[in-house]
Amino acid sequence: MPLISSTEMLQIARRDKYAVAAFNVHTLEMLQAVVEAAVETDSPLIIQSTVGTVKHLGPDYIAHAVKTAADRTNLPIALHLDHCTDFSTIIQCIQAGYTSVMIDASMHSFEENVRQTCKVMEVALASGVNVEAELGKVGGVEDDIVVDEQHASLADPAECSLFVERTGVTTLAPAIGTAHGIYKGKPNIDFERIARIADRVEVPLVLHGGSGIPAEQIHQAVSLGMSKVNIATELRIAFSDAIKGVFSAHPEENDPRKYMVPAKEAVKRLAMEKMQLCGSIGKAGVAR
Repeated sequence: MPLISSTEMLQIARRDKYAVAAFNVHTLEMLQAVVEAAVETDSPLIIQSTVGTVKHLGPDYIAHAVKTAADRTNLPIALHLDHCTDFSTIIQCIQAGYTSVMIDASMHSFEENVRQTCKVMEVALASGVNVEAELGKVGGVEDDIVVDEQHASLADPAECSLFVERTGVTTLAPAIGTAHGIYKGKPNIDFERIARIADRVEVPLVLHGGSGIPAEQIHQAVSLGMSKVNIATELRIAFSDAIKGVFSAHPEENDPRKYMVPAKEAVKRLAMEKMQLCGSIGKAGVAR
């Protein structure tokens, strides 16, 4: 089936209290792995690319590859541009066929964040594209965006409500204590804050920094209203570690097929685990 906007997919997830796993992929093998995982678990799926990956591969290449994957399945699949600060890149991705985009103006003032989000909303709504925005500042590193602990800040529930009201944004990523990358200790997630935001905001909420969060914390966040869980770093580590394992055992290997196959299988196994954690297994039919 064709690519779909994630708006209704995530609205259904929020209503039914599960989340859709959203995977940042960087190669064809990673794309194939998460799609195969979704097919085998009958899960809805969001495939994401960072701005760095868009620059590396090109939005047309990415969109055509994901469209091909979607055409070969009967799954609801959306293609999302993650953490973009540049309006022109957002337009390029929409024109290429992305069905969801994130405008990240969280480093600016509230008013400037509203202004930039509204600008993207005007274009995206006309194309039926989902828009995600961020309030507060999620710590860690995401491509070229670096937010240290000193400058990370949590989203204010009242501001979240006002932001959604003023922008009409269809999904919201509030900073609630998670961080991009792998955690050095146990994540300090503010679950009470999630509940307060979810009580004030009807749109689906997005959990950034989903790599390495313990299962019980994922379950709790989803039960409180998180409808999309982003996974990036863990996927890259699984992919890379599998390749390193092949070269460790066979340093003379020079056939990419010999090391890409185990890398793909490692990503697929991890993706299925994350879909189980999110509670999306068997939900593809509901989200179509």
